[in-house]
Amino acid sequence: MRSKKNNFKKKDWLIIFLILIAGLILRLYKINIPLADFHSWRQADTAAVARNFLRFGFDLLHPRFDDLSSIQSGQENPQGFRMVEFPLYNAIFAFLYKTFPFYPLEIFGRLTSIFFSLITIVIIYYLSLKEINRLTAFFSAFTFSIMPFFVYYSRVILPEPTALGFGMIAIFFLYLFVKEKNKIKKIIFYLFSLIAFSFSLLIKPTTIFYSIPLIFLFFTKDSFYFLEKFYFYFYFILAFLPLIFWRIYILNYPEGIPVNEWLITSVNTSSGLKNIFFRPAFFRWIFFERINNLILGGYLIFFLILGIVNKKQSSLIFSLFLACLLYLFVFQGGNVQHEYYQILILPPISFFVGNGINFIIENQKKFISSIFLYFLIFIIYGFSFYFSFEKIKNNYQYSQDLVTIANIVKKLTTKEDKIVTDRQGDTTLLYLMDRRGAPAFYKEIPTLKTLGYTYLVTQNKELVDKLRNKLEIVFETNNFALIKL
Repeated sequence: MRSKKNNFKKKDWLIIFLILIAGLILRLYKINIPLADFHSWRQADTAAVARNFLRFGFDLLHPRFDDLSSIQSGQENPQGFRMVEFPLYNAIFAFLYKTFPFYPLEIFGRLTSIFFSLITIVIIYYLSLKEINRLTAFFSAFTFSIMPFFVYYSRVILPEPTALGFGMIAIFFLYLFVKEKNKIKKIIFYLFSLIAFSFSLLIKPTTIFYSIPLIFLFFTKDSFYFLEKFYFYFYFILAFLPLIFWRIYILNYPEGIPVNEWLITSVNTSSGLKNIFFRPAFFRWIFFERINNLILGGYLIFFLILGIVNKKQSSLIFSLFLACLLYLFVFQGGNVQHEYYQILILPPISFFVGNGINFIIENQKKFISSIFLYFLIFIIYGFSFYFSFEKIKNNYQYSQDLVTIANIVKKLTTKEDKIVTDRQGDTTLLYLMDRRGAPAFYKEIPTLKTLGYTYLVTQNKELVDKLRNKLEIVFETNNFALIKL
């Protein structure tokens, strides 16, 4: 057990409250924009599942999105099945919208992600306080709360922030289980942790790497004797069973399972798949471009490195760091291809930044005065925030043309119409139009008509001229054309 100075006190509630207020205000920035911002294609797929729950009923065993084509899975998908993560996150914000239909569905999706990110901040503070000290807790939580990359990816309509929240809840309650002496409370904490980890795995299976800090907690309780304990095996068997059943179940719907083998070794480029597995490009993109520049804004990397090598270390937090490092090395393709894959590594990054700053402050007498040191730290935060935001700010931008096109098409078509767009697989326009169909001109027109598609939306003027004398052009501007198939 830690010393009494690391107990949670009244002033900690005030610190947490102020950090959460700052984090919430930053996360509400542009919360009401159309779902056409960065990574909108992936966000649109997630939001479409929620919207189709409202349209077709809350059938969690048959989640559907707007892409009916064979583009993602290689098989025609006329029902639009989306068999990836178990749609718990989607169901949560669809239910919230159905219960409180005062704001658009997208806002509830973002608010759900924000809610779980704020939970993550509280747990980061608590674990840092208990494992190291209050100074580390403040700067760890502060980093997660205000840095632009953390903020943006805490308010996206993606399952990762919610899965991360449940993963951190699982660690939190198992931590309480290890420290608690009362048997009734131990059972409650154990069960809460088990359920939270099971939800985390269902929402995003990549949180399986969070098994490492959970196993470490069992080790801290019983040393290597944890391997002889029934409750250790019971925990992981029960936590993994729902995920195993779900993964077996979705094999019955291969048309709804996107091709995903490339996530481990390769990235998609304009010239096709490129293998980057343990190539220099992987290390440059992840550790320099993403972690150093994008996530930490360049300057905070100094504190991160100090936090990792600092002798005053938490074994629990280090086990989380190792878990996330293993995650990066296993899913190299996915992590290089998509920025949002780094959502799962954000807690240990914030932990070590806080620990690095703690190291500097504890040894300040060897360097400079306290006032100047704190001033310097916040200057470094300011520069890091600025340079990170300069890279992140475009993530909030969206194409107004796309929104205009969607509004026009909605007025000229019905919800039953199946529409083809020429978006090279990007489902954003389908989502904005509130129509189901194909996000690319992936087959010849006679075949598309046979499959039941009724309209083509294109911004390709050459294609419009080619089809002008063959098909009816329902609506045309300099920007796009709506063609009846």
